[in-house]
Order: sequence, then structure tokens, then C-alpha cells
Amino acid sequence: MSKFLLSVHVLAAILAVGPVAVAASMFPAAVRRGDLKSVTLLHRICRVYAYAAVAVPVFGFGVAGTMHVMGDPWLIVSIGLTAVAAAVLALLVLPRQKRLLAELTGESTSDTLGRRAARLAMVTGVFNLLWAVVTVLMIVRPGSSTGA
Repeated sequence: MSKFLLSVHVLAAILAVGPVAVAASMFPAAVRRGDLKSVTLLHRICRVYAYAAVAVPVFGFGVAGTMHVMGDPWLIVSIGLTAVAAAVLALLVLPRQKRLLAELTGESTSDTLGRRAARLAMVTGVFNLLWAVVTVLMIVRPGSSTGA
């Protein structure tokens, strides 16, 4: 059962978190270009796949339960970082994307949009860095007896 849950967990991470990370990274540049069609599509990708990404921790808890590692420090840190990444996405990235999308359709100066897009790019970088750290922790698993 743990192999099945691990497979679904990894697939969910690749297929749900990956598109959010890429689309969110592309969003600020599309705003700077004034490409309304791309901005709209990228924001929609981020929103929809953010909901799908909920499957990652759900199956992750299933894997951790079957592998009896729920109390391991590397997993606790990973859970915490995942929660922080989710909060960054839900409270910072998606709302800022929505505001920029609204501003792009309205009367805004490109200078204002450029500065806000740059700030969004920074926040998106933090989101991606958090996921990178979680991924490394999941692979390395400090204290693992597998030698990986």
C-alpha cells in the first residue's frame, strides 16, 4: 500500500505543484508585457492547480503513516514548510495575481504594474524555493537507513 500511496503522492506533486510553480513564475513577465490573454490563462492555471495540489499533502500523510515516519524531524519540517508554501500561495501569490489582472484590464500605468509585478516575482520565488527545499527533504530524508 505504501508504494501505491507514494506513487500517487509523487505524481500529484509533479502534476499539480509543478504547473503552479511554472505558471506563477511566468505571470509577472506576462504582466510586464501587457499580455492580457496570457495573464488570464496563467492566473487560471495557478488557481485550478492550487486546488489539485491539496492531494499532495493528503497522500503524503498516507505515505508517512504507512512508513511509520510521522514523528521524524525531516517530515515535521517538510510539513511545516508545505504549510508555509500553501499560505504564501493562498495569501500572497493568488491575491496579487488577481489584483494585477484587474489592474491590467483597467487604467494603470506600466510603471506601477512593473513594480507590482516585480514584487510578485519575488513572492513567487519564495514559494518555489519552499517547494524546492521540501523536495530535497523528501529525497534526502536525513537519518534515512536507505543511504539515499
